[in-house]
Amino acid sequence: MRKISFLVTATLFFFITQIVVAEDEIRSTLEDQQEVAVTIYNEQLALVKDLRQVNLSNGFNRLAFREVSAQMRPETALLRSIDHPKGFYLIEQNFDFDLLTPQKLLEKYVGKNVRVVKKHPTTGEERTEEAVVLSVNNGVVLRVGNRIETGYPGRIIYDEVPTNLRDRPTLVISLESGTSKQQDLQLSYLTGGLGWKADYVAELDESDEFVDLTGWVTLTNQSGATYKNAKLQLVAGDVNQVRQEMQPRRRDVPMSKSSVGAAAPAMVEEGLFEYHLYTLQRPTTISNNQTKQVSLLSATKIPVKKEFLLKGQNYYYRGSYGQLGQKLKVGVFVEFENKEESNLGMPLPKGVVRVYKNDKSGNAQFVGEDRIDHTPKNEEIKLKLGDAFDVTADKKQTNFKKATAIGKYSQAHTASFEIVLKNAKDEEVEVVVHEPIPGDWKMQDESHAHEKVASGTAEWKIKVPAEGKTKLSYDVLVRY
Repeated sequence: MRKISFLVTATLFFFITQIVVAEDEIRSTLEDQQEVAVTIYNEQLALVKDLRQVNLSNGFNRLAFREVSAQMRPETALLRSIDHPKGFYLIEQNFDFDLLTPQKLLEKYVGKNVRVVKKHPTTGEERTEEAVVLSVNNGVVLRVGNRIETGYPGRIIYDEVPTNLRDRPTLVISLESGTSKQQDLQLSYLTGGLGWKADYVAELDESDEFVDLTGWVTLTNQSGATYKNAKLQLVAGDVNQVRQEMQPRRRDVPMSKSSVGAAAPAMVEEGLFEYHLYTLQRPTTISNNQTKQVSLLSATKIPVKKEFLLKGQNYYYRGSYGQLGQKLKVGVFVEFENKEESNLGMPLPKGVVRVYKNDKSGNAQFVGEDRIDHTPKNEEIKLKLGDAFDVTADKKQTNFKKATAIGKYSQAHTASFEIVLKNAKDEEVEVVVHEPIPGDWKMQDESHAHEKVASGTAEWKIKVPAEGKTKLSYDVLVRY
């Protein structure tokens, strides 16, 4: 009860004195900052912990915590005293993100008096008149004496800057301090405008049997604040957030050129709840309106397998179609395992993997890219790099006829297919043929043995000789 009574008294005291304390506010800037830690999540969300050394008075204080993120979520802000928590109570806080500009200053002075300085066009003599700002919508409207003027008739002079108009985003906190000693205050808050993504560069060797992989973290800061020598941590995983009601869109801020951080040391990974946390082992400055890259990982000689894949469609198992395509594209994939035995074994955040290979002159050439999702260790990574130029397929349905539907089936038919795989390369290749077959199906005849890799998928692995071709033919009974 004594604590509640104290808070009520302090609150009443605040409202009584709020007019005069505006002039006596204590300002904390980045010069007071002892350290800052930034934890960035996947979806433009970050947790900022800003530690500053501040001198407060014993009793009531009005603290202006300047140069915070312009996209702070003020409802998440929490200020606490690290070394003098006794007697430290928060009363009220206001987030002032309305920043000082000529237009904002005009808007704040609507209905108020200003002075307008006019210069004589020939003599250059200046004359000052009192005016009232009537409107600033689509131009300035002033009452000067008994007349109304529009536009800027001269230089406008203001008596003062309104207290709720700041040159930097500022969190203004009314609080009670139990000491006048210097103390460390930590402000924690969630903010938008900070995001990160993972990008990977992979380089295939000449034989396409091994790949070197480098991972980069790309940071983007559009929060309106700079975080100097920050302790940087990244959280990979899909963290649930309560969706906010629709807010007005912020104007996009142009970004500076990319700033590339040192490639070493790489980040250290650890588990965090059901996510993964990556910590940079050195402080780094994240400047406002900047894209920055820091090293995530580096691995060499990762065994890789190249695969040619021809994928079918299930619709042509339900009717008569004849020709299904000539010179069909055969996809080219590379796959490798995220295991320690493969020189990896680190949880990989989602991102884009760009793959390169040296030509005969030793120049690296781009050969394709694909996006991966969050990948735990010991999982397989499969990348589609494109479609093969020298490996194609001709496909047709050679027969289709109804069959007797018995038991629980209402329809049944048999379908026959022929796939001619062509290889213009000077080496043998293996093509994997994936056919999605609907309903309850049974292979009745085939030129090459298939494997039922899933309930609705048949798979063949077909060798195609150098500068040659191989024909796959099969009959299937489909019931549904």
